Amino acid sequence: MSRAPALDDLLLTCEHGGNRVPRKYASLFAGATEMLDSHRGWDVGALPLARLLEQQLGRPLYSTTWSRLFVEANRSPTNPKIWSEFTAHLPEHDRSRILERWWRPHREEVEAAMAAATKRGSVVHVAVHSFTPVMNGEARNADIGLLYDSRRKREGEFCARWLDALRRADPGLRVRCNYPYLGKADGLATALRKRYPESRYIGVELEINQALVGATGWKRFQQRIVDSLREALS
Repeated sequence: MSRAPALDDLLLTCEHGGNRVPRKYASLFAGATEMLDSHRGWDVGALPLARLLEQQLGRPLYSTTWSRLFVEANRSPTNPKIWSEFTAHLPEHDRSRILERWWRPHREEVEAAMAAATKRGSVVHVAVHSFTPVMNGEARNADIGLLYDSRRKREGEFCARWLDALRRADPGLRVRCNYPYLGKADGLATALRKRYPESRYIGVELEINQALVGATGWKRFQQRIVDSLREALS
């Protein structure tokens, strides 16, 4: 029987922490500043929250700050959606170079940390993301989303504990599981699930509503996430 996850098992990542574009490719994004600054370019608020979790919980964080419009760090290299309209047209050798120079280092760093950690025991991987409050004219009715693979029992149990801790911290929080995306979609956590059994790996994507970032109560909101995750792992 697998033991319950603990704080020492936690490993943090943030795949959309910034909207940087390498100088070599800046001309591809001429006139696209507004899009780079939008939710399409990065996950606003995700990296500050991830760094707060790292600081207060004392667990390692692996992050990337290249724009997802340059190369999508949370997609598999064979997924066409790894490229945006700004980079999809590039010759194959350029795209291969981008994967090697800017996509692969983050993925390999996380994979190496995961391999070392799973040799010692199990890992709880929390990938910190944020989502736009309105998509295609439809308002998202959640403050927090916890994404996981419902086919993996331990992930569901862990998310249930975290959800309960969040609701105890603030009954007014709108917390939903597998919303606004499905946890089994292509991404870093999905790739890691293929490598490790659920007895060794629990993968959760934390999604926060960007409407809360920088608003009144933002610091308190972040602290509740920190405290609730600590409680779920205690």
